Amino acid sequence: MTRIHAFRMQLKPGAMDEYKARHDAIWPELAELLHHSGIRDYSIFLDEETLSLFAVLKLTDDNSHETLSKHPVMQKWWNYMAPLMHVEPGNKPKEWALEPVFYLA
Repeated sequence: MTRIHAFRMQLKPGAMDEYKARHDAIWPELAELLHHSGIRDYSIFLDEETLSLFAVLKLTDDNSHETLSKHPVMQKWWNYMAPLMHVEPGNKPKEWALEPVFYLA
């Protein structure tokens, strides 16, 4: 069984094309790390009008996604992406949780 995790992030003005390009060329070691952490079906959607990013992913029951912030590959990715988006100290992207209001299986 999996659970869905959804959140919003925020791009900086003028960063949309570079954000897309960097994700189109996602590092294999990052993709592997996310998979081994129990993250599945990870999608990010962009609202071009507001530059809001909406992320939706599935987590396996035995996921360890909460520990990703300590991994050097994740920290390197956050540093790489920090100029493009709003971030917390340590360059973790700012996240706003999204509350589920509808689901149809």
